[in-house]
Amino acid sequence: MELPETSDSVHLAAYRPRLPMSVVNAKATPGGFDESGYYHCYGDGSSVASLGSDALTGYETLDAPPHYDFYANTEVFGRQRRFRPSLYQLHANPEVDSRPPLYEETTAEQMRGEDSSEEDEEEQKEPPPEPTRFGWVQGVMIRCMLNIWGVILYLRLSWITAQAGIGLTWVIILLSSCITGITGLSTSAIATNGKVKGGGTYFLISRSLGPELGGSIGLIFAFANAVAVAMHTVGFAETVTDLMYENGAVMVDRINDIRIIGIITVTCLLGISMAGMTWESKAQVLFFLVIMVSFVSYIVGTITPASPQKQAKGFFSYRADIFAANFVPGWRGPEGSFFGMFSIFFPSATGILAGANISGDLKNPTVAIPRGTLMAIFWTTISYLIISATIGSCVLRDASGLLNDTLLPSSSSQDCVGLACQYGWDFTECINNTCTYGISNYYQSMSLVSAFAPLITAGIFGATLSSALACLVSAPKVFQCLCKDKLYPLIGIFGKGYGQNDEPLRGYLLAYIIAACFILIAELNTIAPIISNFFLCSYSLINFSCFHASITNSPGWRPSFRFYSKWLSLLGAVVCVVIMFLLTWWAALIAFGVVFFLLGYTLYKKPAVNWGSSVQASSYNIALSQCVGLNHVEDHVKNYRPQCLVLTGPPSSRPALVDLVTCFTKDLSLMICGNIVTAGSSQSVVEKVSSDSYVTWLNQRRVKSFYRGVVATELRSGVNMLLQGAGLGRIKPNVLLMGFKNGCCSETPQAAHNYIGILHDAFDLQYGVCILRLKEGLDVSHSSQSDVNPGLDGPQESINTIAAPSRLQTTNTSSVPIEAEPQHSTVFQKKQGKKTIDVYWLSDDGGLTLLLPYLLTRRKRWARCKVRVFVGGDADKREEQREEVLALIKKFRLGFHDVEVLPDIYQNPQPGSVHQFENMVGRFRLDTNPKQDSDSGPPRQQEEQWMITEQDLERNKAKSLRQIRLNEVVQDYSREAALIVITMPVGMRGVCPNTLYLAWLDFLSHDLRPPVLLVRGNQENVLTFYCQ
Repeated sequence: MELPETSDSVHLAAYRPRLPMSVVNAKATPGGFDESGYYHCYGDGSSVASLGSDALTGYETLDAPPHYDFYANTEVFGRQRRFRPSLYQLHANPEVDSRPPLYEETTAEQMRGEDSSEEDEEEQKEPPPEPTRFGWVQGVMIRCMLNIWGVILYLRLSWITAQAGIGLTWVIILLSSCITGITGLSTSAIATNGKVKGGGTYFLISRSLGPELGGSIGLIFAFANAVAVAMHTVGFAETVTDLMYENGAVMVDRINDIRIIGIITVTCLLGISMAGMTWESKAQVLFFLVIMVSFVSYIVGTITPASPQKQAKGFFSYRADIFAANFVPGWRGPEGSFFGMFSIFFPSATGILAGANISGDLKNPTVAIPRGTLMAIFWTTISYLIISATIGSCVLRDASGLLNDTLLPSSSSQDCVGLACQYGWDFTECINNTCTYGISNYYQSMSLVSAFAPLITAGIFGATLSSALACLVSAPKVFQCLCKDKLYPLIGIFGKGYGQNDEPLRGYLLAYIIAACFILIAELNTIAPIISNFFLCSYSLINFSCFHASITNSPGWRPSFRFYSKWLSLLGAVVCVVIMFLLTWWAALIAFGVVFFLLGYTLYKKPAVNWGSSVQASSYNIALSQCVGLNHVEDHVKNYRPQCLVLTGPPSSRPALVDLVTCFTKDLSLMICGNIVTAGSSQSVVEKVSSDSYVTWLNQRRVKSFYRGVVATELRSGVNMLLQGAGLGRIKPNVLLMGFKNGCCSETPQAAHNYIGILHDAFDLQYGVCILRLKEGLDVSHSSQSDVNPGLDGPQESINTIAAPSRLQTTNTSSVPIEAEPQHSTVFQKKQGKKTIDVYWLSDDGGLTLLLPYLLTRRKRWARCKVRVFVGGDADKREEQREEVLALIKKFRLGFHDVEVLPDIYQNPQPGSVHQFENMVGRFRLDTNPKQDSDSGPPRQQEEQWMITEQDLERNKAKSLRQIRLNEVVQDYSREAALIVITMPVGMRGVCPNTLYLAWLDFLSHDLRPPVLLVRGNQENVLTFYCQ
């Protein structure tokens, strides 16, 4: 093969994909939609649509190089967004389909042109002002450190050191930091697995575990942050009140003073929050500087020589003896235990999610959250370790605070007991009596050690106010994202944002009201454990989210942060739950109760959101694993289930067929609704057959079924595709259900031949076959399209399924249905009352004829129906045969007790019925006129395979008469039945023509008021009376 020579007039660069001019010039096209933007231009300025077929070379292509716009959900200001061409447009013939391509990412709003005027487009010449965004230091690290540092650092860490000793205090600090560190690693992994928006903790958990757990934890986390505002504010108010009392300043009384100061404080914090994130961030920086100054004052104080006043209170600067004495535990009081101290200290290690909670206000959340959170955990852990070690090396456990307790030279040193004796002080009385000072007794030990005590008080103010401000900002941000997702009713009003930063002003007011209510109570000792448990519950779910996303092995789990372990995350989740019960068991039960209640509500409502959660990935993994596991399980008759392939066409067109099959497959076995479209393979046909509207209709009807549509040249080949390809492993259909072909005798012989050919194909593949017939027909669709064949209530599709050869190739250009399909009521949706299900068990097919009625009676609407079994027999042995059949049925444990033997089914039918049958098959009989035979050509010979000869009628005379007689018997016995189930006769291929076989089925089930279900199993047992 020779390649054509490249001429000077052809340049490959001319066929390189290029940007539309509107993109190059960075100018948006007015109107929001421009056809020129959908085509790549070529060297001569022409587009694909304008080029002839001769110009289409191997280098001409609609393919676009990789671009950010193809994957983004937002637009870049100042230029038109680009869209990736669909696969159909890439291989379609431009001469046939010259319409502007519709791209996969093109939304309905964009296709509508957005109805915006050109004047509005031209006015927006400058980009909107960029909202305030924070980096990882100011936005995450400082915020987390301020939220971690709290009152416990200043007022309880020294006391915990005295109780547990420096050694165990370090264990408590490191254990708490390990838990928060593991949670930080999990948070970092989740935050770097895609673009993070606003919503913080709720956003991370909900997008990972789904709306069920995410919504519940988001609601309680936002509430816990709102109440935490009150906790920190009350801590600040109590400190101010104590200072006032020390200086003799009292407004009303202690409780009311705390309320007044608390309300004023939280109102000021609300003003800072509503002023915007810029002012709030500046206030946080100010608080951070105050705390850092207090730390410097404390460190300087530890190396400053102790004055007599400080020595009297137990401070002697760094001493090795004091360090050794305070290194070991000195448990005192009812709380004197390791877990008691741990439960008091651990809340001070929380607050690591303060930065993640404002994820929407960060410049780059995927970088800021991991770096800032982990750095905050590291530095706060270092600060806790340093402060516990330094204060344990400088201050005694007990001191009197009295200057007169010095050890005089004249006094005997033998009477002095304790470490203070070595430094000239006698604190012996503190052994039997509780002294005021020392780290075991004096909570303000850091103020004692500090070089300037008021700076420690300022640090306490900074820690409490910064934590309160962080919670006041976090709660509305999380709640706003939850409200926008519309998972719960009556809260959508709080999702509205204002200003450049989309500030949730309504959420701020709600958090303020909640905080004010709890401040007015002024007694939070009972509520504080619940809040701590809510935070721990959030940490546990974050760790579990990371573990769950990792264990599912979903290709979508690709965090850029690699320093995490799924097993560490699982350990962190378990430890958080354990700590919840160690802190306060009843509060843990309340937290879990609230979570499960909200979880149940979300599961019941099933919100219409799809976030690609790990729960969805896990569902796929479990289903796949179970399906593969079934390959190792051998089939057994005891586990047989009728797994049904139902030829419904569009499911909404034959609701009665869907409802009946649902009655014996729901929560029991597989059901697949099959839809075969016989038309050319065009995009509109493919879209129609794969439309989601069919699945939506099934879900609205609460039908647990799969839907499968195929495009085929004819109905029979399409059914063959489904028979051989539907299902997965051992979860595949074994019963074919279809509607009866109404008006079969008025159809062409070819149509009848193809219909019966489907039955033979199913029998060849070892399928059981069922045919449902209703007197009023099955098809409820009343479409006026020319491609709908109204004469078929069986397995036809709305695009010309079985019809004359001249109508087989009909083109349908209708678009995918958008409106919901109507939900028609059927007889199988109603309660059947005390009617009967009449089963004509005339031939043994393996037991399927008996099994299906049994499965129906297990449903509530069929439970009151009585099953009557009719069998053929001799009049002489009628009772004996009845007992024999009844004994067999009892061994099957079906609960059928009414058996009747019908000897009259072997009698000859009425002459009128025979004449009616002959008229039915008359148009299918082959005319043996010699003159017509001599004139017949190839078309006549091809038609003979569908016709019935006299020899065929004579050969199948006995079976024909039996079907005629059986119809008479059924009309006599089952006029008032709720359902008639008849063993379907089988026509032998090559012996019984398909048209004659169809006439049997038609005459057997015609003129019957109740629904008729013709059933034929695959001649293998589906019932057994053995236990193994």
